[in-house]
Amino acid sequence: MTQTFVHWPFRSDEVRPLVPDGLILDEYDGAAWVSFTPFVMTDVRPFAVPAVVPGLPAFPETNLRTYVRSRDGRPGIWFLSLEVRCPLMLAARAVGVPYHPGTLTVSRRENQVRYVGSRWGGGPSYEMTVRPGEPISPAERDEWLTSRWRAYTQRLGIIWETPVEHEPWPLRGAVIVDLRETVTAAAGLPRPHAEPLVHFSEGVLRVRFGVSRPVRRAA
Repeated sequence: MTQTFVHWPFRSDEVRPLVPDGLILDEYDGAAWVSFTPFVMTDVRPFAVPAVVPGLPAFPETNLRTYVRSRDGRPGIWFLSLEVRCPLMLAARAVGVPYHPGTLTVSRRENQVRYVGSRWGGGPSYEMTVRPGEPISPAERDEWLTSRWRAYTQRLGIIWETPVEHEPWPLRGAVIVDLRETVTAAAGLPRPHAEPLVHFSEGVLRVRFGVSRPVRRAA
């Protein structure tokens, strides 16, 4: 699964209205972070399916996410929007994952990677080209932004937790060559106040999603 991470810091009051009351907005250095992450998913399967069984065919996906904790302190991701080309992934709407079918492409040419996507029926779209750099040794902030092992969603007023399992991302620096997107504005965010932090990864070998469960309320 190759992936690019574009991370922007926002003021907490700009992001808090987009996160349900049952979750705590996670911050780093006094900022709430939002990440735009286009990628290609390969070999995806549920936890119960053994590695010898082929996963889903490779498909592009793009999410806009922020960082949260449950009331008992378990860190995770809250998706603000999620575009996908694989119709099978739309089944995750059953637990509140905000998937939208779209036309997405990822292409590579020489030392650049280009991502293009648009939601079916109109709505947000993006075009981005990045130039991957050299491998990096992740600092604390890099790991905070990329090493999250659960996703939170909401359905029928209930917060759900879905575990995610894969190896840590092998990260590289990256430079944005061009970026045009309406995804952040469509999610209800203002224009970013600062230049983004950008990571690129050639990916991990296997990704597994666990069974979604309701989150218990803290006492």
